[in-house]
Amino acid sequence: MRVWTTIPAWRERRRELSGSRIGFVPTMGALHRGHAALVERCRRENDIVVVSIFVNPSQFNEIADLKNYPQTLDSDLRLLEQLGVDEVLAPTAQEMYPNGYRLRVVPVDKAPVMEAAFRPGFLEGVLTVVLKLFNLVRADRAYFGEKDYQQLRAVADLAEEFFCATEILPCPTVREASGLALSSRNARLSSEGRARAAAIFEALTSAAGVDEARRLLEARGFTVEYVEERWGRRLAAVVIEAVRLIDNVSLEEVRHASGT
Repeated sequence: MRVWTTIPAWRERRRELSGSRIGFVPTMGALHRGHAALVERCRRENDIVVVSIFVNPSQFNEIADLKNYPQTLDSDLRLLEQLGVDEVLAPTAQEMYPNGYRLRVVPVDKAPVMEAAFRPGFLEGVLTVVLKLFNLVRADRAYFGEKDYQQLRAVADLAEEFFCATEILPCPTVREASGLALSSRNARLSSEGRARAAAIFEALTSAAGVDEARRLLEARGFTVEYVEERWGRRLAAVVIEAVRLIDNVSLEEVRHASGT
């Protein structure tokens, strides 16, 4: 496994990979079993597996959230090597934004919803860095988890709108036995908070509607930012122990859980 920290060195390496089927898993590090599932699928379906590790500052609307994001590069690299990754792109912010944040991809939403409404600039930052990464990696396929469902849809729209050659492949959310969606942010929860956070999945799947799901979550002590139904999904963002968590389930899963 090779690790690349500068863009010029990576671009030279990328020229050497011409002719291979390349799969790509973009991450911000602090890797867990959810990321591993993406990498394992990517390994099965491609000749070369490229993973990026880059904590993208432009998608954080709060400086404290950026500072608190887990940084675990050494353990991340050990895991990726065990998973058979070929290439790791781990640039600095200066490498990714050599001229600052002067040019960016701005989604035009007349009425921003969910993440776009509660995290101003978030989708803008995500789409900007993803477009940069797509141009650098030039992968045949890129793998994204469904936990960040609004982000997944935005990335798919980006690839279509800008004629990116990379195919976007959604992958199911990986969960703990309790139902809690795996997330790098879970590491910031206490053991009690982690146990309580399992109620997010329970509320989303058991409630008759979004109002009931909100009441169930608030009764468990969560600060609820939103619970909405869009795109055939029920989606929520909540805060517990000052940690913001998101999750979503398909409405088909909700109907199955209720027996209807």
